[in-house]
Amino acid sequence: MKAAKSSDELQQLQRQTFDYFLNEVSPANGLTLDKTATNWPSSIAATGLALACYPVAVKRGLMRRAAAADRTLTTLRFFLGSPQGTQPDATGYKGFYYHFLDMATGRRAWQCELSTIDSALLLAGALSAAAYFDASDAREREITEIADALYRRVDWQWALNGAATVTHGWTPEAGFLKYHWEGYNEALLLYILGLGSPTHPLPESSYSAWTSTYHWESCYGYEYLYAGPLFTHQLSHVWIDFRGIQDAYMREKGIDYFENSRRATQVQRAYAIDNPRKFDGYRECCWGITASEGPGPATLKLKGVERKFYDYVGRGVPYGPDDGTLAPWSVVASLPFAPEIVLQAVDYCVHQAKLTKFNRYGFKAAFNPTHPGEPGNPYGWWVSPWHFGLNQGPIVLMIENHWSGLLWGLMRACPYVVTGLRRAGFDGGWLDELP
Repeated sequence: MKAAKSSDELQQLQRQTFDYFLNEVSPANGLTLDKTATNWPSSIAATGLALACYPVAVKRGLMRRAAAADRTLTTLRFFLGSPQGTQPDATGYKGFYYHFLDMATGRRAWQCELSTIDSALLLAGALSAAAYFDASDAREREITEIADALYRRVDWQWALNGAATVTHGWTPEAGFLKYHWEGYNEALLLYILGLGSPTHPLPESSYSAWTSTYHWESCYGYEYLYAGPLFTHQLSHVWIDFRGIQDAYMREKGIDYFENSRRATQVQRAYAIDNPRKFDGYRECCWGITASEGPGPATLKLKGVERKFYDYVGRGVPYGPDDGTLAPWSVVASLPFAPEIVLQAVDYCVHQAKLTKFNRYGFKAAFNPTHPGEPGNPYGWWVSPWHFGLNQGPIVLMIENHWSGLLWGLMRACPYVVTGLRRAGFDGGWLDELP
């Protein structure tokens, strides 16, 4: 891509993608639709991403500041006033919230879990909105006050359930889930927010317990902290600028988490060039394997090879699972780490794969050039029929971080994030420049 051309295309992609957060949000409570399917609920993670996207929309002229503040305030007021308790149809408990909420009522959907990670994404969105809407008028002051109250209400210590690391969640029917946040993943943000709490903080020992489960890997000539799905190297970076700051683990390795994500992005491209499973389409400009929807479950014989396809699964490299499904949003979300290879892949997705041509909100969630898709589909291969809020948000936000670092700057000004980073043992870079 030439510089001017790439800038114009990113601007158009950011605008098209943000339209999801204009149109797929309840005006009554501010909840954001998880997925554009009939009668689908809201996702609290998508709602948190929406809260983070509204400041970007103001900066880029996609919303008026007053309208964005109103939308933000509607959302935060809902979460502050919604039922918290052990009843099975509550909205949340102990300051955490259920993963999926009914778009109309705001109550728990599908008997889902009270999700620690999705609550963290919601809170990160609230805190970034509070940092942005800092004017002295009453409405913007209320945004700050409610975001602060929501964050202070969370009982992070309860979420340990007496263990060293944080649990994935809880249900009123069965109690805590058996899984804990271990191994490097998107929980980096969760631990930092939990450590920064002024009311019920995680102990510092929980962070070292988490990092003790890390796995260092060497792959395609890159040494890096391993996590297979690409999104795990991105979500925490949507809000926190890890350039030049290190915890004890990264000090020992001589890099930071930003550099680690750059290497993970390069591994994705190297894997696509190698293409060990010989899927159609994979090459230097066509990659992006992450947790995503897919064309399965199905087994098809294609070109003499029996192929097994999955539905939603945590796809990853280099060890799989991999069924030929790629997620263009995960490519864009790596833009700050490796723009030289991401821009090439975006150009391919727009002009050769034409993944924006038939879509309302920019890229669809996933595509698979190996799977033929439904007969007569306009692509000639499988493309997801849906958009997901969890995919749309990182596109808007990481394009903006690449351009201006807006979200990174907002969260640098958040004392809870700064406290959490310091309690986790981070120092160096911009952290050492703060008072």
